[in-house]
Amino acid sequence: MTMLTVSRRTFLKVASVAGGGLMLGFRLPAADEGRSYDSFEPNAWLRIAPDGIVTVIYGRAEMGQGSSTALPMIVADELEADWTTVRWEQADAHPTKYGNMSTGGSQSVRRFWTQLRTAGATAKTMLISAAAQTWNVDPASCRATKGAVTHPSGKRLTYGQLASAASKLPIPENVTLKDRKDFTIIGKRMPRFDIPSKVFAETRFCSDMTVPGMVTASIERCPTVGGSMVRFDGTKAKAVPGVMDVIATDSGVAVIADGTWAAFKGREALDVTWEEGPWAAQSSQEIWQNFKARSAEPGTVSKESGDAAAALQRATTRLEAVYTAPFVAHATMEPMTCIADVRSDRCEIWAPTQSPQQAQKTAAELLGLPLDKVTVHVLMSGSAFGRRLESDYVEDAVRVSRAVGKPAKIVWTRADDIKHDWFRPATYNVVRGGLDQTGKPLAWTHRIVGPDSRGLVVAGSTPPYDLPNVLVDFHLIETGVRLGAWRSVGPSQNAFVIESFIDELAHAAGSDPYTFRRSLMGGSPRLRAAMEFVAEKAGWGTPLPAGVGRGIAAVESFGTAAAQVAEVSVAQGVLTIHRIVTALDCGPYVNPDTIEAQIDGAVGMALGAAMKDQITIKGGRVVQANFDDYRIFTIADLPRSEVHIMETDNPVGGIGEPALPPTAPAVCNAIFAASGVRIRTLPFDPRAIR
Repeated sequence: MTMLTVSRRTFLKVASVAGGGLMLGFRLPAADEGRSYDSFEPNAWLRIAPDGIVTVIYGRAEMGQGSSTALPMIVADELEADWTTVRWEQADAHPTKYGNMSTGGSQSVRRFWTQLRTAGATAKTMLISAAAQTWNVDPASCRATKGAVTHPSGKRLTYGQLASAASKLPIPENVTLKDRKDFTIIGKRMPRFDIPSKVFAETRFCSDMTVPGMVTASIERCPTVGGSMVRFDGTKAKAVPGVMDVIATDSGVAVIADGTWAAFKGREALDVTWEEGPWAAQSSQEIWQNFKARSAEPGTVSKESGDAAAALQRATTRLEAVYTAPFVAHATMEPMTCIADVRSDRCEIWAPTQSPQQAQKTAAELLGLPLDKVTVHVLMSGSAFGRRLESDYVEDAVRVSRAVGKPAKIVWTRADDIKHDWFRPATYNVVRGGLDQTGKPLAWTHRIVGPDSRGLVVAGSTPPYDLPNVLVDFHLIETGVRLGAWRSVGPSQNAFVIESFIDELAHAAGSDPYTFRRSLMGGSPRLRAAMEFVAEKAGWGTPLPAGVGRGIAAVESFGTAAAQVAEVSVAQGVLTIHRIVTALDCGPYVNPDTIEAQIDGAVGMALGAAMKDQITIKGGRVVQANFDDYRIFTIADLPRSEVHIMETDNPVGGIGEPALPPTAPAVCNAIFAASGVRIRTLPFDPRAIR
């Protein structure tokens, strides 16, 4: 067991609620297993009603990842709640009450692991004390189990019966957290709270919502970044049945209508003249040419150890390769949409946002209102992948509502969503490596050239291997393309480069790729263990059918070590991915069902970015507009996926993103093993493999 001291000041509120229930509001320390976060001030709310219903108020965003079930599971286990009585409730945006409400970086469980366990344990201790006082017995003689406190004498009181009395007790100075072996909910396969309402079409997605008096708007935007409107004529648009008005906004020209279809048809009838701005002549070809030219020059150093240049000169074997990864879009299932109701003294917003506080702040600044006059109702997102961290679609709704004096719903088309996304950056990578006469690595250099956003381009570019001489440097070039966080961010591109090139070095050394990697992982023991585990589960080294190749990759990101083995075959330009085996060490895990679903989704998204997804620019415009020319992976495309969750006591890690980075290199390394063709450019066309 773990004894945790909780000072009285860490708790903001313990109070009775209507009907005599217990509401426990608490603020817990910023420390979380040695990690620190900017402006970390987490709050959570736990409510126990007189009928015994336990509600965990959820201060994050549910995007299909399942954390609205995982976080209550953490509380409920330490609380010893009856899981059938546990509920979740989505919190509205609040500047401080719930801490940082942004959902990204695979942080929801790992950030609140200790805090939520402490919340459950504290409430349990208070409920036991309330029962002991009622019975006039020693609290140590009482036991909490399945939503009730019992005594050896046979006495029993439910949490609902005890909640009011518990709310009047002082906060305990110390609480004891359970040993992992004693978990009864954490680590078990629990059905997710959000699934039934989705199956029965009861979930409130913004695309389906209406509010009284609402109008619908669709916005025609300048096709190039940095452009502006010169003039527009809305005469023909206003003639479309259902169109109410046409107005200029900071985003473009908005067609206001009584419904979505009328707004779209009216928008098609618009006549708009644009000043297309400084990027009107930009093209993908020009971007790649600029990247290539800059790659010949030394860049800003990100990582340096030893003297890589000198080591390369004395290497017996030297390799050089260029790897490229394109711009890619988020392509969320639900395009951007938001409802805003702006009044003279307040604003109410309904939004599927990953960053509720940013949406609240954005609206407040636009309207000149205090934060407490802006209410943001956080809706279920039809996927997000980092796209909904931005608040541009919230700005749209606020501006239109303010202009028309009515609640306004903004609806983006699929083309809007793809053409005006915040894209994963494209990168051009020059990698060099040197081996000594025994095949051991002497040097590693990696020059990254990409758009002007260091955190998105450089993150995850340090190899996890024991290399005596390393130099990673970079150039950032403005391209006029909007950039944003895309699932797994920097590691999604850089892991492809690192894990592919280490494979090249292994083959150049005449070594087995798994054995070669393992010999270089003394400084990355957690990742090495994951790679050893996946190699065992995948049967690395065992015979394969003729024409089938295996590839391996291992990446540690977002607090989790993930390793994958892919098995593929290539015949007459037809690539078959037979299976992908994933092993991950995420420390103590919460819900295996959610983890498996997240890994399968990450594998599919990674394969889409490796084989299909690509955003190209022509005349300053994004060429792709829909799923006919921006192809994504579908369920029918997915290979057999095997997931193995390791049992470890390492710190809690993330889930949503770590399985994505190793997928592309594992598959590409398997293609090389099967065909002798090395994939260095994404997306790749299987028909080109010979």
